[in-house]
Amino acid sequence: MTDLNRRLFLAGATAASASGAIARLPGGTPAAAPVPSNPVVRQRADAQVFRHTDGYYYLTGSVPEYDRLVLRRSRTLAGLTTAREQILWRHLASGPLSGFIWAPELHLIDGRWIMYFAAGPSGGGEDVFRIRTYALVADGPDPMTARWSVLGQLKTPWDSFNLDSTSFVHRGTRYLCWAQREPGIETNSNLYLAPLATPITLAQPPIRIAVPTLDWEIQGYKVAEAPSLLARNGKLFITYSASATDARYCLGLLTADANADIMKADSWTKSPKPVFVSSSMTGVYGPGHNSFTVDEQGRDVLVYHGRDYAAIKGDPLLDPNRHTRMQRLYYTADGTPDFGIPVGNGPVPDRFSPASDKGAFLRHDGDSVSVGRGDIPSSQFRQMPGLAGRGSVSLVPIDAPDRYLVAQADGRIGLATKDASRAFAERASFLPQPGLSTAKGVTFAALGKPGMVLRHTAGGVALGTATHPADRASATFLVS
Repeated sequence: MTDLNRRLFLAGATAASASGAIARLPGGTPAAAPVPSNPVVRQRADAQVFRHTDGYYYLTGSVPEYDRLVLRRSRTLAGLTTAREQILWRHLASGPLSGFIWAPELHLIDGRWIMYFAAGPSGGGEDVFRIRTYALVADGPDPMTARWSVLGQLKTPWDSFNLDSTSFVHRGTRYLCWAQREPGIETNSNLYLAPLATPITLAQPPIRIAVPTLDWEIQGYKVAEAPSLLARNGKLFITYSASATDARYCLGLLTADANADIMKADSWTKSPKPVFVSSSMTGVYGPGHNSFTVDEQGRDVLVYHGRDYAAIKGDPLLDPNRHTRMQRLYYTADGTPDFGIPVGNGPVPDRFSPASDKGAFLRHDGDSVSVGRGDIPSSQFRQMPGLAGRGSVSLVPIDAPDRYLVAQADGRIGLATKDASRAFAERASFLPQPGLSTAKGVTFAALGKPGMVLRHTAGGVALGTATHPADRASATFLVS
């Protein structure tokens, strides 16, 4: 057995788990983390996911019944799908905390676990939307086993509709950012920012950082809500959700320089267009109320909810099928997040950059496959269990989910619609192995053509051998 074929055999043995979840080989990790598959958790909206210093990923979110606060955790992102869910608290029998319970967020503040959430009274009528923000506090260091009690109501300058509190620390100061209806401004909610004195009291008056005025922010309702902070590349980015909670729901983006005084409203710049919207191409509608985390390799991950359909009967808030979803987050040349499009159901997709041209990516234009630069969706491929089995994978573009990457008769690579033949299954199946030029990558070997691997060539992408160093570099794809 040649060294190449031996490595293919070993890689194929670890390419798929008994459950069918693919374990990829990016970074040359011997025991790669399982790949999350969308939707990651069904019927959990407003999802917050973060990785704590204890090594666990935690997930909380709104349940369709809006009657309780829940939490689950896992050592891996994929494990959140089946992780045991703990009920931390239920709404009360009467009073201001007896109705809808919305949008929880968990934070460790001054050594105590705090869970923010929005709540209103029961009883029917408009009163159920008398929503205010409250906080729970845990009596111990483990949020899954601690006893939780109500700490109190968030104190803001106005007694008005408010929700979606998030907290972060910047330059040693802890801040709160939230959505609220301000008297005198004819919107449903704006975004506000202030430093915290305690988890439920502000250290100084808040500033208003976003008011929904643009066309895409006022569809159905005039909404700016669900802020989430991402600090990267010398900047602070705050995403927020806009418009009604149906298929028009979308993400906007606020940007501030990390060195600016973030308590000055003019430090924040709003994106003129939404940065993340529904996609009929991938079948995800109303993407919004996001959070950010990192995967097991430290790569940025966008968490959000979305539905599998656009048409909703009745009030969108009463439709239960806003599911928690994940995908990796990328950046433009100037360091701004590029969200791409919702990637649709199935394993979280990858982008593949050849070691011979690290600034370019495997991509498609129609059924033509090449290596180049351009938009993110055409360069995202989902690694599915291989059509031919035997530990192989098949690569499917997210924006053409009915197509498979295949080796054509002349060895060139293109996309084609699946047929039922064994020949097609073998042409569309590849064995992943650690990269030939660097273990921090992956090489795809053709299942039906021993010794042949997927290679970046001057003419595009084709099968070839990898006997020379330059060949190995062109046959090694860095995964992002």
